[in-house]
Amino acid sequence: MTLLNPLKPSERMKIPRQDPLEQSAGLRVRNFQEVSHGFDLGRALREAERCLECKNPICVEGCPVEIDIRGFVQLILQGDYVGAANRIREANALPAICGRVCPQETQCEAVCVLGKKHTPVAIGTLERFVADYEMEHGLFVCPPIGEKRPEKVAIVGSGPAGLTCAAELAKKGYQVTIFEALHAVGGVLRYGIPEFRLPKRILEMETDRISELGVEIRTNFVVGMTATIDELFDEWGYRALFLATGAGTPVFMGIPGENLSGVYSANEFLTRVNLMGAFRFPEYDTPIRVGRRAAVIGGGNTAMDAVRTARRLGAEKSTLIYRRSRAEMPARDEEIHHAEEEGVELLLLTSPLRILGNGDNWVEAIECIRMELGEPDESGRRRPIPIEGSEFVLDVDTVIEAIGQKPNPIIQSTTPGLDTGKRGTVVTDEAQGTSRPGVFAGGDLARGGATVILAMRDGKRAAEAIDLSLRKDAGDH
Repeated sequence: MTLLNPLKPSERMKIPRQDPLEQSAGLRVRNFQEVSHGFDLGRALREAERCLECKNPICVEGCPVEIDIRGFVQLILQGDYVGAANRIREANALPAICGRVCPQETQCEAVCVLGKKHTPVAIGTLERFVADYEMEHGLFVCPPIGEKRPEKVAIVGSGPAGLTCAAELAKKGYQVTIFEALHAVGGVLRYGIPEFRLPKRILEMETDRISELGVEIRTNFVVGMTATIDELFDEWGYRALFLATGAGTPVFMGIPGENLSGVYSANEFLTRVNLMGAFRFPEYDTPIRVGRRAAVIGGGNTAMDAVRTARRLGAEKSTLIYRRSRAEMPARDEEIHHAEEEGVELLLLTSPLRILGNGDNWVEAIECIRMELGEPDESGRRRPIPIEGSEFVLDVDTVIEAIGQKPNPIIQSTTPGLDTGKRGTVVTDEAQGTSRPGVFAGGDLARGGATVILAMRDGKRAAEAIDLSLRKDAGDH
């Protein structure tokens, strides 16, 4: 193996991990501009120098889509930033997005060899740097397209799984159409993730590049209503379908008071803000009422997005209510840290009992109970147990529930023979195949709620399986 870094490993280990540039907490809490600005050139080169250029880079094994991490970092050291971006795009069609929202700390960075005794290489921020460099300098070059094939493939849903599957199939030469139910492309990337974490211009840039591969995108098209799966096969001429409609139906706790005005699901709250522009009201026609005191129930990234959004919408006190301790929170450490910097209160080991309203049917308080942790449950986390007599009331104007979501049932209910599982998810095999021949599924529709990068892995696996199936049907070898 040829090493490109002239520094000895011992010298590399002495370089501290570089911090990305960020808006100050006091400034960003008053706007929806991106919090992190990533690396400048100097920080990116210094961080790349920390890579040990391992002979067997196990960081690749930690990446769900298996990016050549050592390879792209070496290209950074050579000053070939566009080459580094292209190397990432060989495995990942959305590098500018993943560099911002992927949980690298539990994946590639978690197994980085440098991280065993020191802090791991900031792989995600380096990925973002090269993707942004390529974008800012207008140096994107469309990847090569394989020999054109006659088969048409439909992708249902334009979230990370659908976009990835479409890109992979288009590069293989297939005629690909994405059908999106909403008026704008991106799925959860658009309606779920706030502007301050993922600017819409980045999403639009990445989706435009997928269009450049020859992918047709049709919005305002609800598969299951505008056309069924069977109709797409029999009347529209598609030979294979990939279902990637996500999990956009909210789940509620089922406690008293959820029908009061001022109670939102995180799905509705974030959709109003992110997709419908409520944070720019009255410039946009979608109003949203938060009040002075907002409470968000949950401990995942969606809950963090909601509680930080409420803070930006004017809540003087924005509180996160979570029934376990901070150690069990599924949200990214970076998001928790940013939330605390922004003045969000974490009310841990606490569970809501009921939501209380005033005479006008508006939320005015939430009654909670303190919890303690018992033995681990089926998730592997310690089970929260109520502490008798510890009830208390918290004054709030708005309550947002972010405890999970499940798939919309339209496709499942209009597709005979499509096996479903828990909470209406579509059952798939290891190749993302379903019980219906020619129909594949992935992302949150199959998983019931997971990360962007795992959805992308499903999209890649489905593309490989669809390609293999169609070539076999055509007699190709």
